[in-house]
Amino acid sequence: MPSFDNDTQDRSAVRSLLRLWPYVRPVRTRLLSAAFVAIVASCLSLVIPLVLKWIVDGPVADGDPGGVWLGALVLLLLGITEAVLFGFRRWLVARPLAGVEAAMRADLFRHLQRLPVAFHDRWASGQLLSRGTTDLMLLRMFLAFPLTFLLVNGTTILAGFVILLLQEWTLGLLLLAPVVPLVVACSLFESRYSLVARRAQDQVGDLTTVVEESVLGIRVVKGFGRHRSQAAAFRSLAERLRGTELVKARLLGGIWALITVIPELAVGAALVLGTVQVADGELSAGTLVAFLSTALALRWPVDSIGFLLAMSQEAATAADRYFEVMDAAPEQETHDRPPGADRTAATADGLRFEGVVFGYPDAPEGSEPVLRRIDLHVRTGETMALVGGTGSGKTTLTALVPRLYDVDAGRILLDGEDITGLPRERLRELVSVAFEEPTLFSASVGENVLMGAGGEADEADLRRSLDIAQAGFVDGLPQGADTQVGEQGLSLSGGQRQRLALARAVVGQPRFLVLDDPLSALDVHTEALVEAALRQVLAATTALVVAHRPSTVMLADRVALLSGGRIAAVGTHHELLRTNAEYAWLMSGGEERKVPAGPPDGPDAAGAAESAAGAEGSIR
Repeated sequence: MPSFDNDTQDRSAVRSLLRLWPYVRPVRTRLLSAAFVAIVASCLSLVIPLVLKWIVDGPVADGDPGGVWLGALVLLLLGITEAVLFGFRRWLVARPLAGVEAAMRADLFRHLQRLPVAFHDRWASGQLLSRGTTDLMLLRMFLAFPLTFLLVNGTTILAGFVILLLQEWTLGLLLLAPVVPLVVACSLFESRYSLVARRAQDQVGDLTTVVEESVLGIRVVKGFGRHRSQAAAFRSLAERLRGTELVKARLLGGIWALITVIPELAVGAALVLGTVQVADGELSAGTLVAFLSTALALRWPVDSIGFLLAMSQEAATAADRYFEVMDAAPEQETHDRPPGADRTAATADGLRFEGVVFGYPDAPEGSEPVLRRIDLHVRTGETMALVGGTGSGKTTLTALVPRLYDVDAGRILLDGEDITGLPRERLRELVSVAFEEPTLFSASVGENVLMGAGGEADEADLRRSLDIAQAGFVDGLPQGADTQVGEQGLSLSGGQRQRLALARAVVGQPRFLVLDDPLSALDVHTEALVEAALRQVLAATTALVVAHRPSTVMLADRVALLSGGRIAAVGTHHELLRTNAEYAWLMSGGEERKVPAGPPDGPDAAGAAESAAGAEGSIR
């Protein structure tokens, strides 16, 4: 998983939030209208002190009850108008911001589908999930509230201080005195809070990962009685997140205390000085009431600065986390070819590996590549079995054919055409894959199988593929092929899942078929039935099959032995049994380890060959 310990002090919150503009632009009219309505509503609160001044210096001083009632009616209308305008503002932003969040979530999901497998190898699923849920919720809340009210409250404070200075400039200057210390305090708060907010949101992602893994692996957790250790791991991460949230609370509490206390002291000083001026006849009582009422009306806009800044920092961090994923480069359709590596004219040439070198992107620096100069030719219509010890690179080699990973050097050709010159969509129409670990989705059996046909298969194709995979158990399910298999298909047995994965691979009748140990979870009798049906499919396609059992190897026309990242030998099953000690050892059912090759007809080869011959058809 990538490191998230980047120095967020070096990034600008404003710059991070400005990246939201492409999503906000379509709804900018509604947002600006909402901001204008909110500014009008907020500024109405500044009119109330002026009405109070008129009431005190006019009807109250003159003993006019009618004037007092008129003033009270004006105040009531102002209050109602302010409430209606704020309600209208919320209505203006609710629908468009829900659309912004939905658009960002859709873009994130679409981008995740286009990112290379190497990206998903590095990232924990919980981190990606938290970016698509918690972070987007924070961004929607920012657009709905802090973004608007930073502008609204800033405008209100500016207008309020202009009114204060016009009413009594000496008292106004007294209230302006806290501005400098508050600006310094807010700057320090912003830099510290951004670091803690990032840490907290990353920890939410870690916690999400633990929950997701525990739920998906509940059978393992229960089977090994590891619920206490899983609970301890969760508790540790939860405590760490709790500590970070408490740090956030302390920072927010500190800035809120400063923003509240310092202006209150200034208001208290203005009250004392204003009272003295009224007593000396330098100031009217109505002016003092209006001045203090205006200062109190500004209390909420000033007090809100702390948590508005906090929410803005959390939104900036959420934007950073969102765009960390969106900035990741998607799969490239083509690669720049070196001079002289022009595409070969398309011919019925089968599948070729020419000088293929590959190492995983996150491998330690200086480590040997997994595959080193692979040269292999699977002829058109031929089935090639790929055999090798554990960790020899068999699965890695099969993953290169549909370009789940791209080669570091060399090239792979389908019927003479370099796969890097094919659009991925077209490549994956030509090549069908069944992985060693069968993955099913929360959908019906039929939908899972037909996923391998690109939407072009019908009911007959579905039945044919189920028959090939010997998946007759589907007819016994409650709704047959319409039965929902549930998350990960865990309501089915391992063998049933594997047969459905095999059916998915063959349903589209692909030109090239890549099978990674497709029969490992089947019992002996079912395996024999599947092999009999699979022979018909393999006869009409070009196939590369990773095999561990002699019975699976017997499906192939030829066998390639992968050892030490290279193709060590190619031949028929019986040829390799006679001539290659390592192959004979692997087929004998012994441990998967490399055996030094002896003479072609040496005693090691002969002994292993005898063991392998007796083991053919058995389960390894």
